Amino acid sequence: MSKAELARMVALEEKDALGTLKPKEADRLNVLRDKLAQQQAEELPCPFRTDSPHPTCTKPGGVCSIRIYQEDAGTIEPIDGERGRLRALCPWRFHQDGTAFDKIGESLLADPSPLRAGEVGFLESTGNLDSDPGEDVGRIDMILVKSNAADGAPMNWVAVEVQAVYFSGKKMSIEFDHLKLTQGKLSMAQEKRRPDYRSSGVKRLMPQLLTKVPTLRRWGKKMAVVVDAPFFYSMGKMERVPHLSNADIVWFLVDFKQAAPGAPFQLEVIEEFYTTLESATLGLTGGVPVSQGEFEARITAKAQK
Repeated sequence: MSKAELARMVALEEKDALGTLKPKEADRLNVLRDKLAQQQAEELPCPFRTDSPHPTCTKPGGVCSIRIYQEDAGTIEPIDGERGRLRALCPWRFHQDGTAFDKIGESLLADPSPLRAGEVGFLESTGNLDSDPGEDVGRIDMILVKSNAADGAPMNWVAVEVQAVYFSGKKMSIEFDHLKLTQGKLSMAQEKRRPDYRSSGVKRLMPQLLTKVPTLRRWGKKMAVVVDAPFFYSMGKMERVPHLSNADIVWFLVDFKQAAPGAPFQLEVIEEFYTTLESATLGLTGGVPVSQGEFEARITAKAQK
């Protein structure tokens, strides 16, 4: 269902509750309810999205995070320590209860309950083969607006980008097929997979920052970036600036914690990290070039095979 259809259904349900629904509106409401029921039968509900009254999962199979497990004496358990943390695969996982956004609002806007505007157009096409002039060709994930400002005060806002990690390895459906064959018996993964921070950081997140932060900097605005802690600490080292006034980017690092074994994982913001755009770019690159001699030796070794 489109957002417009969902919004229409909510409006009709409100009229239905008030007893003011007209016959044609009742017919339309029934059609929309049937459509939603069919969608929910085919798709999993998403417990983390806050942008829709009836959110559904956008990923086949509903896998929004992964973690590392080990098998010891027939027992399968997640590994201990830092490497045993959850790694978020879906950006909606960071929307849980709006916790991260409220923390950003508190830290950068002095407002613990900022207004949210999702997917705001930031870049417009100048016109090319595939887009008309003025068409949105780039959006910012979320804009948080200070809601407790004095009347008549200029709009105070902060831009937010949310970045999950991709994984490398064979498709997840292999695991689902194995679960069906074993009737849900707990077992180690049939195929190896690992978080692909290079693709997620260098190929995805870095171009977003290089495109958007220079303009935001000219406007005197900050960019908040929400990632999980393993994502951040898998990148190269960034130089930390001591004060917000000298930062272009504020990294909000989150972790997913349980109050007790078996309890649901809850998102917590565990650290804020101030950097410049230049330092963030070096950190996302996450490596240093080899010498020319070493590189040419590698060329020779490859060419001789």
